[in-house]
This record gives sequence, C-alpha cells and structure tokens, in this order.
Amino acid sequence: MDFSFLIKAAIMGVVEGLTEFLPISSTGHLILAASLLDLSGEKIKLFEVVIQTGAIMAIVSLYAAKLWETLVGLPTQRQAQRFTVNVLVGFFPAALAGVLFIDFIKGVLFNPVVVAMGFIVGGLVILWAEHLQKKGARVHIDDVDNVRWQDALKVGLVQCTALVPGVSRSGATIIGAMLLGFNRKSATEFSFFLAIPMLFGAAAYDIYKNHDLLSTADIPFFTVGLVVSWLSAWVCVKWLLRFVGHHTFVPFAWYRIAFGGLILLTASQGWVDWVS
Repeated sequence: MDFSFLIKAAIMGVVEGLTEFLPISSTGHLILAASLLDLSGEKIKLFEVVIQTGAIMAIVSLYAAKLWETLVGLPTQRQAQRFTVNVLVGFFPAALAGVLFIDFIKGVLFNPVVVAMGFIVGGLVILWAEHLQKKGARVHIDDVDNVRWQDALKVGLVQCTALVPGVSRSGATIIGAMLLGFNRKSATEFSFFLAIPMLFGAAAYDIYKNHDLLSTADIPFFTVGLVVSWLSAWVCVKWLLRFVGHHTFVPFAWYRIAFGGLILLTASQGWVDWVS
C-alpha cells in the first residue's frame, strides 16, 4: 500500500478522534477532510464508520475501572444494574431509528444544506441551553450514577436527532441532557457512555452490510486510522473533562455556526462534494 494512504488514514484518525466527543459533529469534519485528501467511495465511508471504534476505545480505556466495576457487580449490585439499564435505555431509540431510517438518511439527508443547517441550528441550541444555565436552570443530576431510566430515555430520544447529518451525536446528547437537568460534567460523561454501544453497534452493522468491500490489503489503512483515532480521542476526552469543569459550551456553538457557513460556501463554489 502506498505510504501516502497511511498518512491520509492517520489524518482522518486525528480528525475523528478530535471531533467525535466534542459537540461539533465528526461527520461534517470527516467529509471535509476526506474531500481535501481526495478520498472517496463506499470503502472510505465504511472507513469513517470503523474508525469511530478507535475513538470509543479511548472511552473504554479512560473509564476502564468504572466499566469493570459495573460488569463485575452486574449480577448482584443494584447500582451496576441501574447504570447498565440506563445506558441500554438511552441507546435503544437511536439504534432502532438508525436501522429503520438509515437508507433514507443516507439517500436524502446527506446534502450540504441539511448538513449546514444541522451545524447552525445545533449551535443556536447550545447558545440557548447555556443561556438557561446562566439564568439558573434547575440541575437535579450531578453524577451519572444518579440518572433515572426516565432521564436516560429522554436523552436517548434526543440522541435520535443526531441521525440528521451535521447535528452531532455528542452535541445532541450533551446539550439535550443539560436541558433535562444534568450538569455539564454528568451530561458529558453520560454522552460518553451512550457512545459505547451506539458507535460499536454502528460500526458492526456497517461492516456486516459492506464486508464485501474489504480485503486484507486494507488492514494497514484501517489499522492506522483506528490507532490514531484512539490516541487523539484519548487526549481530547481528557481535555474536554477539564474544560467543562470551568467553561461553557458557547465557543463550540459559535464554531458550529461558522462551520455551517463554511459548508454552504464550499458547496456553492463546488470546492467540496458533501454528498459522495
């Protein structure tokens, strides 16, 4: 395999790792990066989904103690059972909607106007949520262990909006949770945990449907993307947890609005193909 392709895989891994858990939509950034790197085709779309598992491994490694404690305690400990149920309840709505509507989403909603509006509207919602927080919106969940199944279900329903390209799974779940009474840290961490089954499931489903696209020659390309995504996501998540302890999400809102404008500009000028 040409060494330049491995460099491109590494760049895509960095983009995925740095954007997956920030409320800015990894999908839009991966589309832009792939276009700039002259990567296209169905195999690249599969690659973009698969390297999400690298980002998820960052969550698994950072929260290994929490996840192991939950797994060991699942047969007997009420808290472990409650946590597991909450994650599954939050995961189910978007998983079901994804299976039912994925062909419609890919065939109809992947266009520059929808992607741009996803970015811009998402940015405006973040500004609204932070405005409510500043006014003293009631917070009744300050730890992921205090989440009720009803709260998890509501966040899971909000996560369904992230099926629209440009909305951002992290943005939908974090900001949705904040609007439902989570503080920033618990909203961010619950979003992380919901990502584990969501992104692993999406990758497994896409690999199952498109395994005929893969060959042994693709192993280096996919491996580099996975490993780099893992490492860059690990750094990003560590930074984000420190950031939310002292800052709001307002900078991400303005970034989203600006990026949405960039999408409309590049699409109108034909600089980036936001569909293929």
